[in-house]
This record gives sequence, structure tokens and C-alpha cells, in this order.
Amino acid sequence: MRLKGMVPPDPETEVSRVRYAVIRTPRRNRKRYPAGCVIPVASAAEARARAEGDARLHPAEVVGPSKSSEGQYIYYLVAWLDEA
Repeated sequence: MRLKGMVPPDPETEVSRVRYAVIRTPRRNRKRYPAGCVIPVASAAEARARAEGDARLHPAEVVGPSKSSEGQYIYYLVAWLDEA
């Protein structure tokens, strides 16, 4: 996995690890999302199920949370799970 522009996850901690999530957003054109818009879930299947039928919820693989230079907690998008 290549995470261009991000600090690599620490293998010894749970901080900034790769995880599945549902992201609440009207548009999918960003590379990072505020923690308040991200709902971490246990699996890719759960992320897809939670997003099903809601146009503003999108299943994704993310890295985070990380503290941004602005002092907010953010998640970095790795991949959308519903793209072909």
C-alpha cells in the first residue's frame, strides 16, 4: 500500500492505522476528512452495508486519526470501497 503525502502508520500502536469506515460527505473529491465525518467500522462488509441506500454515506478505507497542522483530527482516504 502506498500512502503518498502521509506519515507511515506506526506498527506498534493503534494510532493512524488503516481501517474501514463510512464517510459522511456530499462529494467525494477530497483526500482527507474531519474525524466528525468518519465512522470507523469493523469490516469492509459493514462499511458497505451501513452506506447502502444513503447518498451521503460512502464506504471507504482510511488511515487515521491523525492531528492536522490546524489542530483538528482527520482521516486520510486510502480508497473508496464502492468503486469498480
